Amino acid sequence: MKKLIVFLSFSALFISCKDNKTVSDDNNETEINSESPVADEQEKMPNNPTTAQALAFANGYGNWNDVSEISFTFNVDRGDNHFERSWTWMPKNDKVQMVSGQETVTYRRAEVDSTLQKTDAAFINDKYWLLAPFNLIWDEGTTFSEKKNVVAPISKDTLSKLTVVYSNKGGYTPGDAYDFFYDEDNKIREWNYRKGNDPNPTMTTTWESYETHGGLEIATTHQDSTGNFKLYFTDISVKK
Repeated sequence: MKKLIVFLSFSALFISCKDNKTVSDDNNETEINSESPVADEQEKMPNNPTTAQALAFANGYGNWNDVSEISFTFNVDRGDNHFERSWTWMPKNDKVQMVSGQETVTYRRAEVDSTLQKTDAAFINDKYWLLAPFNLIWDEGTTFSEKKNVVAPISKDTLSKLTVVYSNKGGYTPGDAYDFFYDEDNKIREWNYRKGNDPNPTMTTTWESYETHGGLEIATTHQDSTGNFKLYFTDISVKK
């Protein structure tokens, strides 16, 4: 598990803060996330959507409730180093399977205990990268602010910016902030991650190489301005 812990500290945890529950171990209690983002009927774009809703629906959120299973491999290349782990998520019962190296872990998110917290934190991180526009709708305890005609940090294109700040309570790393830079089609093109809502970005990457899987629009590649860091998804599969 050491490799997982080291990688998580390097990659930064992007946390969803919805429906927190408390898990007890021998020494303390820790709040974890056990989101259940599945509704009983098809989601439809509201007549007057918020920017968060517009971004989510532009990325296929209206098709989410048809999804019975989504699989993907989360890859990171940094210099000559490569890391990957694979996930299968069945959102209707929130069952998750992780394969990392020789390790396979299967669990239900509603039943996470202290022995599964690191694995679940890894899942939250990787899923957030994959489906961040949907988390804008799923997550609770968030506040939003917006700006138009902002210069994007990497491309220097003029885009719009939506900032989301997470509550200081709940989740694995509360209080973080994200700046989503999006175009006139409501597609995210770049973002900042700001740990603890620090004014200076902790990490900035592109959103590119969009692919459609089961009606979901997924940015499969994220790179920093130096070209030394690349996070990308392979083996994406969506079952309905």
